[in-house]
Amino acid sequence: MIVDPDGTTTVGSYKLGRDLGKGTFGKVRVGTHLLTDEKVAVKILEKDKIVDSSDVDRVCREINILKIIRHPVVVQLYEIIESEKELFLIMEYARGGELFEYIVSHKRVREKEAARFLHQIISGIEYLHKLGICHRDLKPENLLMDDYNNIKIVDFGLSNTYKPGETLKTACGSPCYAAPEMVAGKKYDGLPADIWSCGVILYAMCCGYLPFEDPKTNLLYKKILNADYTIPDFVSADCRDLIKKILNTDPTQRYTLADIRAHPWLKQIKQ
Repeated sequence: MIVDPDGTTTVGSYKLGRDLGKGTFGKVRVGTHLLTDEKVAVKILEKDKIVDSSDVDRVCREINILKIIRHPVVVQLYEIIESEKELFLIMEYARGGELFEYIVSHKRVREKEAARFLHQIISGIEYLHKLGICHRDLKPENLLMDDYNNIKIVDFGLSNTYKPGETLKTACGSPCYAAPEMVAGKKYDGLPADIWSCGVILYAMCCGYLPFEDPKTNLLYKKILNADYTIPDFVSADCRDLIKKILNTDPTQRYTLADIRAHPWLKQIKQ
């Protein structure tokens, strides 16, 4: 990292600009390629914050996952630049901001648009799981949007890899979006757990708020384990049906990606 006399900071071929967000190990800033003017997102990892072996594992896992993924709905890693004190992950820049912000600013998402978003999200999830990657932290804050309001899945800090038939056991991610089997501390299959999170995201898009909320974590978990939620009357019958089929507390009975795609509500958009 070089700081010029005028205060401009450059990393490799990129000039760093404003902050986009903060992470566990550093921040994310906008970068501009010095020759092409192309905008990128630069995730800065400060080495002195990556101390514990679990933190090292987490960062290595995230980088290894980002290196192998190539999909239009998943954010792209372009290159990694290393300095004495930092790691810089040069990544695709989704200038449309978070889906979370989009929901808040619009109060809720129109169902036809929500269907388009959900279709994109599940295509990304399907791709990741074919590679044996479970995201484990799917939420509107980790779904960015490009110039054309297309979804980009980001933040693989809590993701893990698994082999076919292998279960996972670490409960992680944001409690409001966590699947019941994860909350219960059971071993769980990665794909149904990610699909549950998609159900919570679908509810949040169409209703404008979350299905499961409580300031006390134990009460929140109780609501999740019992699927204790209500759907407002303004939500269409087909959408209500799909939400219920995804938010099934039994992962073996929960809708699969194929079931979701075949549902009449999702078929309202051309796929």
